[in-house]
Amino acid sequence: MKSVKIFQHGGPEVLEYVETELPTPMQGEIRVQALAIGASRTDVLIRDGSYKWAPTLPAILGNEMCGVIESVGNGVAADLIGKRVLISSRELSKRGGCYAEFICVNEDAIYYLPENISDADALSLPNFQLAQAMLLNRSNYQEQKTILVTGAAGGVAIALAQTAKLFSMDAIGTASSDEKAIFAQENGFHSIVKYTTEDIPTRIFELTGGRGVDLAFDHVGGEIFFNSIKSLAPGGLAILYSMLVATPEAEVFKLLRKYREKSLGIKCFSMHMYDSNREIRRKLMNDAISSMALGRVSAPKSISFPLCDAVRVHELFERGGSLGKMVLIP
Repeated sequence: MKSVKIFQHGGPEVLEYVETELPTPMQGEIRVQALAIGASRTDVLIRDGSYKWAPTLPAILGNEMCGVIESVGNGVAADLIGKRVLISSRELSKRGGCYAEFICVNEDAIYYLPENISDADALSLPNFQLAQAMLLNRSNYQEQKTILVTGAAGGVAIALAQTAKLFSMDAIGTASSDEKAIFAQENGFHSIVKYTTEDIPTRIFELTGGRGVDLAFDHVGGEIFFNSIKSLAPGGLAILYSMLVATPEAEVFKLLRKYREKSLGIKCFSMHMYDSNREIRRKLMNDAISSMALGRVSAPKSISFPLCDAVRVHELFERGGSLGKMVLIP
């Protein structure tokens, strides 16, 4: 079978489209034939070696796959063959493994998909799982009305905006261009701050009648995270769920002290907090599947590339020039 592997960490050029051995399902396992494979920024972090939970090298990248059960191992019912399923590496013993034409996983690791969720849309479900986890894991005990999300055109950002709406919250996002602003509002955001021409905190307080936002979600870090803190309402919480640019400097605590009358909080969030809590993790995903099947949330548009073009997809990630879910087709 064909797969995309890395033998060393580095830029997009380290991705290799290679022939690998077709895996055989063992006791309790199923073999899934890929229909669509999700590409995400987590794959980029694994590729460049900065991801704490990266698999050992050489490794096949990829953390989500929609496919069909093609064969089963001993102890697995044969009537599962032909079922369409979602695989998330959050259910596997190690991250990665999905940039391939086939993958073998334990039967209890899969999620069955309703017919009305397309292959490409299913690949956004892990983002909605993450969005629910972050919104439900808040620790300030006041009624939340508004959230701020950095990089509103991203997949997780869109999932946050749509999930927030389910909890009767408005989502304000930041974007660098008119194109990204329009895309974000088409996918669930109430308002957009164009940070290239507007001061984020100033505009946030204008949009919220001087109150600020209750929750601010940032995946960038560095100076951007300071804007999230400055935009908070009294009792607000700023949540850093990734760090694409840099670690916020120690002055973040001076900033919190500066606004001490607001009693602000910060949190570093990771879905890895649920690695050992299978029950909650799977409930979050099953709730996401149900919400999408019922039309309560919707995946952003997808952009498809052949699996052999994985290098090109990672180059787009590096340039920040993509809108919508990036999908690899075997």
